[in-house]
Amino acid sequence: MRSVAVVTGAAGDIGRAIAKRLADSHDIVVLLDLDGDAATKAAASLGENDRFVPLACDVTNEDDLGRAASSVAALGLVHTLVNNAGAARAVSLGDTDGDIWRKDNALNLEAPFLCFRAFEAALKESQGSLVNISSVNGMAVFGHPAYSAAKAGLIHLTKLIAVEYGKFGIRANAVAPGTVRTQAWEARASANPQVFEEAKRWYALRRIATAQDVANAVYFLASEQAAAITGVCLPVDCGLTAGQAELARTFSQSDNY
Repeated sequence: MRSVAVVTGAAGDIGRAIAKRLADSHDIVVLLDLDGDAATKAAASLGENDRFVPLACDVTNEDDLGRAASSVAALGLVHTLVNNAGAARAVSLGDTDGDIWRKDNALNLEAPFLCFRAFEAALKESQGSLVNISSVNGMAVFGHPAYSAAKAGLIHLTKLIAVEYGKFGIRANAVAPGTVRTQAWEARASANPQVFEEAKRWYALRRIATAQDVANAVYFLASEQAAAITGVCLPVDCGLTAGQAELARTFSQSDNY
């Protein structure tokens, strides 16, 4: 039976990079996205039509996910599920209302749970791998509170699945990107050409991660090379969560200890 990888939010830069990378280890990669036309364009940009399959799906809707799971089952057996779909709205807690809080949690936390349940049986059969795309925002405070709280919850959900479903051979891990140079960030750069240079100073490696960096981490965690790894959250953040180099220099040069 053909091996299948499913990537949600696959029409975006990170999702598309993940889909392309997973094609190296799977027969078919299904690109799930709310925007079916965008998913079709993304699949076409990746190459062979019989290997990259676009599928429109609202991952916050259980019925829609059920239909998607049935369609995917006709293609082969799911060995890898990547919950990549996500979005952030209000920047500050003061700007966050109940509607924003619910929407951010529905997409960034509830949807990954629903996706896992939709493909749970297949992952049990394949003894497969789940990779949830969290964020450094789920590990520390960097703004976008509703999104961040949901991403923190996603890290814990990953651990819950790892512990409870390990007996079925399912591995569950998370990847936590920092700033990634995507179209959304390019839009910011058009308004502020120095935005990347300003951001780099906070990263130990003095650079911003790429979508390919994230895809490589997902590929590793889904592979046999990570056969003994489950329940972890791997930051792909060029050292952001390791510490702040600028702050370290400031304190080291200060007389106040």
